Amino acid sequence: MKHTADNDWDLIIEPRKRLLSIDFAEIWRYRDLFRQYVKRDLVTVYKQTIFGPLWFFFNPIFTTIMYMFVFSTLAGIGTGDIPPAVFYMSGNLFWTYFTTCFTTGQTTLTANQSVFSKVYFPRLVAPLSGITSGFFKTVIQVIPLAAIYIYYVAQGVPMRFTWEALLLPFLIILIALMGLGFGLIVSALTVKYRDLNNLVTFGLQLWMYVTPVIYPVDITSDRTLSLLLKLNPLQGIFTDFRYMITGMGHMDWPGLLYSTLFTLTILFLGIIVFNKQERTFMDTI
Repeated sequence: MKHTADNDWDLIIEPRKRLLSIDFAEIWRYRDLFRQYVKRDLVTVYKQTIFGPLWFFFNPIFTTIMYMFVFSTLAGIGTGDIPPAVFYMSGNLFWTYFTTCFTTGQTTLTANQSVFSKVYFPRLVAPLSGITSGFFKTVIQVIPLAAIYIYYVAQGVPMRFTWEALLLPFLIILIALMGLGFGLIVSALTVKYRDLNNLVTFGLQLWMYVTPVIYPVDITSDRTLSLLLKLNPLQGIFTDFRYMITGMGHMDWPGLLYSTLFTLTILFLGIIVFNKQERTFMDTI
């Protein structure tokens, strides 16, 4: 008796024909695996440590104290009307999430090559789970920021949430997608050029110093330097975030528009490059 191909196979896996194609239905079918990845990232990070999940609080607190000592006390860099602790911790909160999303996308192919070589599942499950677990970590790290915020408000500092704070979820999405887009591009390139990881890690550290994480964007009066700082796609996001939660400064709508368009562009390129490399990366590795 003859069997047709449709009767012999329950599932047929075929390569994508379009570089920009994303099978969201397929990703949804693997939602259980997605949840397991997220759980793994949250549970195993501080497993077999003394303080465990408390490190989620210690990291932003210790980093903020260091920034206050080095940049505020020693270097004398002002933070405007915003208290230094709120300024530095809010900047560190977003920067940490951005680097998490970037690194997750960057290491997707190389860190999961042993799994990818044995089992098929949509490769985007890995980076998407990484930015999701990073979001939960960021939510936890909001607690010390909220505690410091409430302290300063109780001391009479005129901070307040503005109506633009309704756009906070949008800012978080921009941070995640921009980091993911950059990460996917680097991930595809490092399959062939492993030493690029070292260059990217160094460049990421330098990027922080041209992002208003430790200083306000209007720190300089030089128009050329100010323009260069504003070309940073993260500038508008950080500036607007601080304004939304403190009411101090201004809402940079042009910067937010620029950040949005840049994010869509880099995500578009990231998906194309990633999909192209995904077809042959196991042969390369």
